[in-house]
Amino acid sequence: MDATNAADLWDRVTGAQPDPTTWLVVSTGVVALAVVVFRTAWRIARNAVTIAHEGGHALVALLSGRRLDGIRLHSDTSGLTVSRGKPTGLGMILTAASGYTAPSLLGLGGVWLLAANHITLLLWGTTALLVAMLVMIRNAYGVLTVVISGAAFFLVSWLTGPDVQAGFAYAVVWFLLLGGVRPPFELQRKRRHGGAYDSDPDQLARLTGIPAGAWLLLFHVVSLCSLLAGGRWLLGL
Repeated sequence: MDATNAADLWDRVTGAQPDPTTWLVVSTGVVALAVVVFRTAWRIARNAVTIAHEGGHALVALLSGRRLDGIRLHSDTSGLTVSRGKPTGLGMILTAASGYTAPSLLGLGGVWLLAANHITLLLWGTTALLVAMLVMIRNAYGVLTVVISGAAFFLVSWLTGPDVQAGFAYAVVWFLLLGGVRPPFELQRKRRHGGAYDSDPDQLARLTGIPAGAWLLLFHVVSLCSLLAGGRWLLGL
């Protein structure tokens, strides 16, 4: 690739795209809400939330100085991120707390990029994160899920025009904001029925002495506040 082509590609990725119509913003939000609400669609789309969840664990583990051993994504939409380092302390607490908050916070970051009309940058940035995550995946289903997701982002960013890119990007960001709300409620329901008692809130309770219910409440607050703030920002309210 010569310097001119490289410069053109850089401008394409980092340049601002046109403002989307209000209809596009609202309609993609409605579609994302339907995916989250309806069980059959959610069962498939929840894989994307799991990718964000485990990616959050992995990223914070690395940023806090831990060594990342690997990530597994399972067909039941559960996942596991394994890191090595000090078993207690702030780094371990932040790593454990980052999973359930990651989808909503990533959605909020996406809102910030969309507000600046950096739609292509959002798509390419997400593709790059998925490629980086792929290196640490340790099972076949996880590889398949991440490859399909990364390919979807890349193909949309490379082959489609501004309108399709905008529709895809807004649908993804809405889905992260809305989809980030549901897992804490699912976890709360499982705990109420006697299950999921070695989940992230329980690990945090052992690490900090703060009850698991308080950590679960924090996950609810982060996801709901992110949805409220991000939704208002997207809708221009």
